[in-house]
Amino acid sequence: MTRVRREVRSNPQARDETHLYNARQRAYFERSMKKTMIPVDTPYLRRHVDEAIRFGGLEAGERVLEVGCGMGRYTLLLAGRGLRMTGLDLSSVLLDRLLDFNAGKHDLALVCADVETPPAELLGTFDAVVGFFTLHHLVDVERSMHGVRALLKPGGRVVFLEPNPLNPLYYLQVTFTPGMSWSAERGMLRMRPGPIAGAMAAAGLGDFGFERFGFLPPFLANLRWGGRAEAALERFPWWRANLPFQLFRGRVP
Repeated sequence: MTRVRREVRSNPQARDETHLYNARQRAYFERSMKKTMIPVDTPYLRRHVDEAIRFGGLEAGERVLEVGCGMGRYTLLLAGRGLRMTGLDLSSVLLDRLLDFNAGKHDLALVCADVETPPAELLGTFDAVVGFFTLHHLVDVERSMHGVRALLKPGGRVVFLEPNPLNPLYYLQVTFTPGMSWSAERGMLRMRPGPIAGAMAAAGLGDFGFERFGFLPPFLANLRWGGRAEAALERFPWWRANLPFQLFRGRVP
C-alpha cells in the first residue's frame, strides 16, 4: 500500500526568505507537467540510478529516503531495485502525481516536508538519503545537510546526483528550454566539490567522495549503441572535468 502523509511543522528560526524561496520553488514545479520530471524507464535514467547505487553502496532491503522526489522519476526506479523507499518533497501536488504514476505498484511512504526540518519520527531511521538534481534547488545546502544527517542511522550514507556547472550545455538548456528559468536553476552554480564537501563536513558527514560521469544527451544515450559510446567517450582525459553529471557522497561516522 502507498502511504502519503502531509507534515506541517513550524520553525521559529527559519528566515522569511526561506519560506518565500520554497513557495517559488513549488510554483515553479507545479505550474506545468514538466516532461523532464515524468517517470519513465530508459537507459539514460537507469544509468543515473546504477551509478548512484554503486557509488553509495546501496543494497536491496535498505531503507532509503529520497529528498526532492517530485513525481517519482527516480523513486520508482529505485523501488524497483528492491530498496524500501520513502519520498520527501515540498510539494503535495507533485506527491499526488507520484501516487498516480505509481498506481499501487510499489509500497512507498511519501512525506510532504522541508528537509531542513524533517519530521521527528523519521530521525535516525534511514540507511541512506539520496537526491537526484535536488541540491541545487535548496535555499541553503548546509542547513539541509544538517537535516539529512539527522535522518540517518549510524553509518548511514548520503548520495546526491547533480549537474556539473562546468558543462556548457546546461547553460543552453536553461536559457532556451520552455518552462526552465535561471531564477529556479541558478543554484547549479554552487554545485562544486569544495562547497558540497564543506556543507557535509559542517553537518558531521565524513568520507566525502566525488565522481563525474556521462556524456551524451538523452536522445542519444537511449539508443542501442548509446551506452557503449558514452563509456568510451568518458575515458578521454581532455573533457573529464566537463562531464555533465556529478556524484557526491558522505557517511555518518
